[in-house]
Amino acid sequence: MTQPTSRTTAQWQADDTRHYLHPFTDHKQLAGVGARIITRAEGVYLYDSDGKQILDGMAGLWCVNVGYGRRELAEAAYRQMLTLPYYNSFFKSSNPPAIELATLLAQVTPPQFNRVFYTGSGSEANDTNVRLVRRYWDLKGEPSRHIIISRENAYHGSTMAGASLSGMKSMHAQGGLPIPGIVHIEQPYWFENGAGRSPEEYGLHAARQLEAAIERLGAGNVAAFIGEPVQGAGGVIIPPETYWPEIQRICDRYGILLIADEVVCGFGRLGEWFGCTAFGFRPDLMTVAKGITSGYQPLGGVMVSDKVAQVLIDRGGEFYHGYTYSGHPVACAVAVRNIRLLMDEGIVERVRTDTGPYLQRRWRELAAHPLVGEARGVGFIAALELVADKVSRRFLPDRGASGLICRDHCFANGLVMRAVQDTMIIAPPLVMAREQIDELIEKAWRCLELTARDLGMRT
Repeated sequence: MTQPTSRTTAQWQADDTRHYLHPFTDHKQLAGVGARIITRAEGVYLYDSDGKQILDGMAGLWCVNVGYGRRELAEAAYRQMLTLPYYNSFFKSSNPPAIELATLLAQVTPPQFNRVFYTGSGSEANDTNVRLVRRYWDLKGEPSRHIIISRENAYHGSTMAGASLSGMKSMHAQGGLPIPGIVHIEQPYWFENGAGRSPEEYGLHAARQLEAAIERLGAGNVAAFIGEPVQGAGGVIIPPETYWPEIQRICDRYGILLIADEVVCGFGRLGEWFGCTAFGFRPDLMTVAKGITSGYQPLGGVMVSDKVAQVLIDRGGEFYHGYTYSGHPVACAVAVRNIRLLMDEGIVERVRTDTGPYLQRRWRELAAHPLVGEARGVGFIAALELVADKVSRRFLPDRGASGLICRDHCFANGLVMRAVQDTMIIAPPLVMAREQIDELIEKAWRCLELTARDLGMRT
């Protein structure tokens, strides 16, 4: 393997431009500036090909929960590769890591979950949700229940079904999406949509869009509702406290399945093992990925409640769905070790009682900046709204441009902070210590100052 130090940054960038098509990228634009070449990582820091240290405020892509450089996870993969690097789960076959992980997941997830369907990613898991939900209702003798309701600006992956469940117009504009049977309702974005209502009032208003949609579509045609406990890629949209209890009531009233997409929130990000626990609702299906292995191996899955699983088992026959890498032994072995680390080191509890509250307290100090209309967060996920006017919550002209300015200042000053239009978001590794949180806040403030300067604002 080519060692990172044996080539210059320009050489890496040239080959990257010639041969690598990146995800969610304007390739013409990237070719003009060259990719950032990340060569190694340790703890909560990344290092690029020029040796620059960068504080990773996004845990990779919401996933490196236990931090970088964990030998325990590398060794778990190595040992499993020597023993059984791969075998499939078709043809009545299984393997010890897949079974051990399934058993462990049944212990750490809410009590209604005792079975998992493995996938290679969160996108694949949400495709699986579509298949599972529609198969469930077929077996129940209600095949007309096929519509799945999602939310505007939600993110549930970029495969055909995952991108359809996602509520992002830019994705739907490419490829004839969404596929039939997917409907979207308003997202619970109080800062933008809740003017004139208290958060509590707005939470009920947004949740009741689900009831209105069910009535419009006909309850006998609706199969499920899917939502992220906190919308991640949509801008860290934290619903008001009234939202999820009302969603639960509506799902129960109309007998539709409730799917929690826990790809971002799961495995400790909110200070609880899963977001549905933090917000107090009871999903029938739960999408998991990312933090299940802390990103050290690709792995996803659907936790299937006893209510759904029993129908599939008792009334089933063959379920014609699955993947070559379902239950991959190496990925499952890494996931087992990763979850044990989260448990043994008390990482989730520390986020709940110590570092999470500290991060949120420091994060809210950024609300004092003239550019910030709101600083919100929970656990180890947070957002800043960049605005032209704090009082009216008026966004800046050319919405999205200032977010990119701020994002670029962050990278230049050694901090990864993501921009969603003009919302700046973070989701650091769960092992980030207080002094590193202080570093994050100091760098974020500096980048806000630089952004305000570029926008011609007084600070």
